[in-house]
Amino acid sequence: MQTTVIEVKDFRKAYGAFVAVDGISFEVKEGEIFGLLGPNGAGKTSTLECLEGLRAPNGGRLRVAGLDPASEARKLRDLIGVQLQSAGLPESITPDEAMKFFCAYHKVVPRFDLLERLSLAEKRNSQFFELSAGQQRRLVLALAIPHNPRVLFLDEPTAGLDVATRVELHGMMRELQARGTTIILATHDMAEAEQMTDRVAILLQSRIVKIGTPMQITATGADQTKISVRTQGESLAGASFPAVSQQTCKDEYSIYFSSDIGPTLSAIITHIQAQGDTLIDLRVERPSLEDRFLEITGKGGVQ
Repeated sequence: MQTTVIEVKDFRKAYGAFVAVDGISFEVKEGEIFGLLGPNGAGKTSTLECLEGLRAPNGGRLRVAGLDPASEARKLRDLIGVQLQSAGLPESITPDEAMKFFCAYHKVVPRFDLLERLSLAEKRNSQFFELSAGQQRRLVLALAIPHNPRVLFLDEPTAGLDVATRVELHGMMRELQARGTTIILATHDMAEAEQMTDRVAILLQSRIVKIGTPMQITATGADQTKISVRTQGESLAGASFPAVSQQTCKDEYSIYFSSDIGPTLSAIITHIQAQGDTLIDLRVERPSLEDRFLEITGKGGVQ
């Protein structure tokens, strides 16, 4: 049985009269990549900051690796890695100096290999303010992991990164996970969450409205499965099929949105064969996590 590394029970965080997080609960197991998703203002960053010991909760119970982040923050620092949305580094510090400082704090040998891996080797002696926005974010990422943290908190880690660096970061996350690191990922990138996370919690208006694996969440929505079919002839023109709520044509494809793909696919293939037509291409696309997120947050549906 996997060990519970993060425990959140009836957690509440308020700023004056404004309630940022209102009584949420979840657990994260050792070695999981757990996503926190939600629109701006949903409470993701407040949750992360309280788990990291940067802010104190107003209610509930928080535990990270068995420690209370509010009262045992110093002990917690050696067990976690943190990448914040805002770097908070002095403008004059260089990547070389920053790496030495952070590694000295954690009592480990400087990990200059991380600067190399994140394409910062040539900028080791440049001052922080001279780095591009993407380079600054890469540096903050490099500083979060030199001590091989047991828990890694990532807040929008790939925002502003180029494709190659995003791929490198995702590879590093997988390597850390394979070594047992638990990762909490707050992101607006639904494709990233669907690809990288084991489970996600969707926050809306300060509460968790859905929690589960990306597959579980996408499987329970009202969105229809998209079926795209291309044939040699025109046998599908004007044809109708069971469980189809919407159909259209685009780029020589007949496109159907089905609530029950089994009967729909069977009927389409039978019809094509009966008409003596030839199937050239068939694509079945289940709703994405982004589709489901938009449905849950009330901002969209099947298009």
